[in-house]
Amino acid sequence: MHRRVFLSSLLGASAAVAGLSGCAKGDASADTEGAATRPLADKVPAGTSLKISDYLGQQRLQARLAKLPAPPFTVSEWLNIGAGPDVINAFRAGSLDLANNAGIPPIQAHYQGYDAKIVAIDITRKPNYLFATGPGSDIRTVHDFKAKRLAFSQGQAQGVVLLRALKQAGLAYGDVKLVPLTSNQFFTALQSGQVDVAPLAISQAPAYLKRYGPKGARAVDTDVVDLLNLLWAPQSVLNDPAKAAAVAAYIPRWAQGQVWTYEHPDAWNEEFYVRTQNLTLQQAQGITRLANKPLFPPRWDEAIRWEQETADLLAEGGFVKKFDVSSLFDHRFESIAAKAVPEEYRK
Repeated sequence: MHRRVFLSSLLGASAAVAGLSGCAKGDASADTEGAATRPLADKVPAGTSLKISDYLGQQRLQARLAKLPAPPFTVSEWLNIGAGPDVINAFRAGSLDLANNAGIPPIQAHYQGYDAKIVAIDITRKPNYLFATGPGSDIRTVHDFKAKRLAFSQGQAQGVVLLRALKQAGLAYGDVKLVPLTSNQFFTALQSGQVDVAPLAISQAPAYLKRYGPKGARAVDTDVVDLLNLLWAPQSVLNDPAKAAAVAAYIPRWAQGQVWTYEHPDAWNEEFYVRTQNLTLQQAQGITRLANKPLFPPRWDEAIRWEQETADLLAEGGFVKKFDVSSLFDHRFESIAAKAVPEEYRK
């Protein structure tokens, strides 16, 4: 499939590349360079508000047992938008100021001509995804993906995990059939036989395999990681000194919330998975046993290297044009998360 057609089919006609690029210049002010280097305000001005998409961050802040300090600004709306393409569209519409995503959506936004910056980094060391096969499958390793139909979301973490797994197995893009979908379509695509393989989050996979394992579905494990869990915001938001200060004030809560849930798995299991997600305690314990220890490096060197490798991998396949990813990072925020957590969560 032609890569531009692929992108258009994934994002929909309203977000086709040509249209997005055409309006990109209006997304950031002419003072982008100055705004990116201007020191952050020490305090958040009264009356400042942000619209945030960070579902787990919201749950951690509102957890009864965590007792995290409320942010010094108003969250005018908590949005439950997870998929990278949806986040980019929400940024464009002005309905979202700050979002929690993986490393690939900022690359996708840049390719579309939209100016947004990464403001916080959490490093992931263990795989967050595994590859699930459809019922009745004979696939057992990544090498068996050859000539198979693979669910692929170009603008989401699942997409880069798949591309890295293929590269590790020595498979070229032409060796497989990439089926453009978003992650919320993966379950249905697997069940219906539309695809042979889809990357599923480790928190989702147990339910799928419990239902379809008896029918021949299985998991294909790899050591491929999606390294970056991050916060990012439109440049237009960061150009506003009040909103930039609010973003800086949110980052410590985001980092401290992850540390709290990692250190209190039993409380988090009851508070979140059992109470709000309707999972059994046994299912919740299975998920938290696989949880990554949060890591907030005081410098972003590793994150930038990984993001460059990811962008280069996408460029090799013709999905984006090659570029220097250093432009995606706003270094004014670089050390904020690290300073908010104990030393053991910085390296």
